[in-house]
Amino acid sequence: MKILNVIQKSFKEQMRQFWLLLLTISMAPFFIFVYYLIIESSKVSYDLLVVNMDKGAQQLSRNINHGKMLIKHTKEMQKSEIGIPLKVKTAVDRDLAIKQLKTKKADALIIIPVNFSQRLQEMSNTENAISPEVEFIGDLTNVNYMITAIWANEALSEYITEVTGKSPPLKVKERTLGSSAKMDDFAYSVPGLLILSIIMLMFTAAIALVTEVENKTMLRLKLSRLSAFEFLIGISTVQIVVGLISILLTLAVAVGLGFEYSGNLLPLLLIAVLTSISIIAFSLILAALTRTVNEVLIVGNFPLFLFMFFTGVAFPVKGQILFTIFDYKMTLPGLMSPSHAVSALQKIMIMDMGLRDILPEIIALLFLTLIYFIIGIWVFKKKHMRVE
Repeated sequence: MKILNVIQKSFKEQMRQFWLLLLTISMAPFFIFVYYLIIESSKVSYDLLVVNMDKGAQQLSRNINHGKMLIKHTKEMQKSEIGIPLKVKTAVDRDLAIKQLKTKKADALIIIPVNFSQRLQEMSNTENAISPEVEFIGDLTNVNYMITAIWANEALSEYITEVTGKSPPLKVKERTLGSSAKMDDFAYSVPGLLILSIIMLMFTAAIALVTEVENKTMLRLKLSRLSAFEFLIGISTVQIVVGLISILLTLAVAVGLGFEYSGNLLPLLLIAVLTSISIIAFSLILAALTRTVNEVLIVGNFPLFLFMFFTGVAFPVKGQILFTIFDYKMTLPGLMSPSHAVSALQKIMIMDMGLRDILPEIIALLFLTLIYFIIGIWVFKKKHMRVE
């Protein structure tokens, strides 16, 4: 009987620690879901974009365009070689193709020159003819670019050898996007780490909200007829300041360690403010589901882990496209607002793009923030702001 009493008492005590119990029994199922996301985001796919500017050449009273034939050869090579996840797409305009490359709709861009067919014809007929110069464009910090460029170079070499019967050294003119040529691994990681400094607001904002509940001061705020909106504005103002201090301090440390930032600070500060508001909105949901600081620290580990590892903060991630709005692709990681903030900072700090270029990310950030706020205010008001 004493054992049964101990079991009963222990069970009741365990149920009082509900969130700790939930963390214990749900951690393994949670990591099953995490590993699924890892596998989905690490599925290899390489997109090669080709702009054919070749004018062709006359051969036996007909015009032959070796640029078109090279594209066809590359597609056939991709199909014949088992296991090559290479997709070949074409574009008609150079500037439009570069824009697609900057927005990560392709991993590498090849520009076939105007005289491509003419040079191949000369190589077939002349011993010391000059090889055509093909331009490769991409982000040198992106591993996908390097792999895609290697396969493209292999297809190019194979085709030239097949057509001319020679294997001369190729002339490849490589052009880098933005500041990627000057970026090392540390510099490339800085945009994500800047957003990480703001993600940590999730704890300070949620604790600031929950403390009022835990210390019973929420009752006095209720009786003073303080609205949920007024209460949230007061808390948010302080948290936005904390977020700005955090991101500027993080940037200062990065600069002190050798990171070069020569761009305009205005887009960076705008993204910092919008991301801070978004994290505060999400913190409202977290605070609504908890009643004590300890519960915040326990429950907050789940979204913190997802935000850190599946939004591009720690390393690049890819996700399956859920839907597309005005040519902007929304993926599974894209349902978490920090992913758009990381993308925006990468465009600004690595690709040297301007404020207009990050408008899709800003709109997505604002939309998700609105959703977080609607859910958070409704749940928080129902849980903590109702006067009984």
